Amino acid sequence: MDIFTTITLLFTISSIISYINHRYVKLPGTIGIMVIAIVLSIMILIAGKSFPLVYSFIRELSSSIDFTRTLLDVMLAFLLFASALHFDFEKLKTHKIPVLILSTVGVIGSTTIFGFLFYWTLPFFGIDIPILYCLLFGALISPTDPVAVLSILKKSKIPNSLETIIGGESLFNDGVGILLFVTLRELTENTDVVFTWSHTLQLFAQEVFGGLALGLASGFLCILLIKKAGELQIILMITISMVMGISVLGSLLHVSIPLAAVIAGLMLSNIELGESESSSHIKGLVDKIWGLIDDLLNTILFVMIGLQIVSIHFYSAYWLISILAIVFVLLARGISITLPAILLRRTLEIPYKRIGIIIWAGLRGGISVALALSLPFSEFKPMIVSVSYIIVIFSIVVQGLTLNQVVNKLVD
Repeated sequence: MDIFTTITLLFTISSIISYINHRYVKLPGTIGIMVIAIVLSIMILIAGKSFPLVYSFIRELSSSIDFTRTLLDVMLAFLLFASALHFDFEKLKTHKIPVLILSTVGVIGSTTIFGFLFYWTLPFFGIDIPILYCLLFGALISPTDPVAVLSILKKSKIPNSLETIIGGESLFNDGVGILLFVTLRELTENTDVVFTWSHTLQLFAQEVFGGLALGLASGFLCILLIKKAGELQIILMITISMVMGISVLGSLLHVSIPLAAVIAGLMLSNIELGESESSSHIKGLVDKIWGLIDDLLNTILFVMIGLQIVSIHFYSAYWLISILAIVFVLLARGISITLPAILLRRTLEIPYKRIGIIIWAGLRGGISVALALSLPFSEFKPMIVSVSYIIVIFSIVVQGLTLNQVVNKLVD
């Protein structure tokens, strides 16, 4: 299946599912779209023998999409830039300390706790898995997905301060999560590599500081150009080109594309094109168009996640493991959030009752699935991919649908 046909089918299916959700199902946008896509995929799997052509068609469509590359190297930069562009930078600066702690200590702690819980539990199922693979699983499932989190928080009644903290954490924790994932994956691929702090710091500098430098340079250049443009079409072309450039350069330089896109988006979020009424109008149109791009790509992403179920192999032995893994994910996030909040209560200034909101709002999404699919082939990969997918479904559907109820109970 060629690229244009694949894109056409994705857009068509996304449009149909969006219409069905808006007209009949009426669930919150991203959640409803993913639920319908999953139900559609399950129906196709069940009816595969009766309608082999339909099953083969959807399977071919799903397999023709390189989910990992499409999300991490292409879509993610656009999604994060659009989210950061609409983020309140002044509020982020006010809550910078809790955001920094949650996006570093929280991810590292969650990775470690989940990894050891998973390692200690699997022998009861007759599965002997190395601790490195368990920690690798923890690294890919611990970071909260900014795409999932921010898309759901848009229509949530969560307090502004908590929204800023959770949204900020989800925007910045990818650097630490990807660092851990890349380091552990290298150790699992090459057993001759010995873990050293110097090697880890080198990877950290390359991924995080490289992404920071790329984002600052791209944002600065973009600001210089659009301030002299003055026309909507040119400004849109410049910003789109910048995001595409971040994706290409980030891949070539092996630096953090998510971090670079977030930094560039935050830099442009506070830019003023001028004091005239026309300049304000153009700025408003740019924000709206990027909002539409964000919504469109979110829709396609969640349809892609839903359709992936056709190409993922689920074994009966994995279901109980998946349930335990969901508990471990929530437990690991709970401990990694609660301990810093208690020890640094005066610094973080997060009321104890609201810690539960932060824990429950830690949604996982496409990034976890993409990282799981990027794992090198091994006897443990099918299990990690399947369990990751089930965790993501639970996170977006169950946690996403009940987030408002949790907020209402713990805020009052």
